[in-house]
Amino acid sequence: MADQSDVRRIALSLPEVAEATDGFGFSVRGKGIAWVWLERLEPKKARVPQPAVLAVRVANGQEKEALLAAAPEKFFTEPHYNGYPAVLVRLAAVDEEELRELLTDAWRCRAPKRLVKESGL
Repeated sequence: MADQSDVRRIALSLPEVAEATDGFGFSVRGKGIAWVWLERLEPKKARVPQPAVLAVRVANGQEKEALLAAAPEKFFTEPHYNGYPAVLVRLAAVDEEELRELLTDAWRCRAPKRLVKESGL
């Protein structure tokens, strides 16, 4: 079972990852890799942060669909993310190892190729 402190620790251990100053999110050289899910509870109202769910960038639509099909108890999406390469992750449903893999994969698809090669990740 993972939580936001695990997300922060793992994300910040990746090369050149920075934490957002205006919310719970992480990026590499300005490109987002993971952020808290902002849920729309009521139409036309502001979205509300849901700390138990993390949005994580994936490489492409095929990877997104594979994760959603493989483990719907862990991964889901919503209309806001239609056509966007990210999945929503129920943190309580993943362990630290799986979270590390998700964040590292997200980092790989957003970090510059040279940085990925230099890091050996």
